[in-house]
Amino acid sequence: MKSAYELAMERLSKSDTEKAPALSGAQRERLAGIDRVYQAKIAEREIFLKQQLEQALSRQDSDEVDKIRKQMASERARLEEDRDGEKERVRREKP
Repeated sequence: MKSAYELAMERLSKSDTEKAPALSGAQRERLAGIDRVYQAKIAEREIFLKQQLEQALSRQDSDEVDKIRKQMASERARLEEDRDGEKERVRREKP
């Protein structure tokens, strides 16, 4: 017997597929490319900021540590927002 949650998720997935336009192969490829580019950008920023974080931790500079952690979260959110915007533009294009 399925739970109410499982039934609701099934109905939601059915309604999503009805509304979502079919994507062409080229669009799917571009979406995958966008994901790869932004994964790399996020990884690059995280590596750089983690190095700064380690230096601040070794200096026991708690203000700098907090600042870097906030910057990491902010930059990740910004890059994810940029990625989602680009992907949405690709999805809106006619196949």
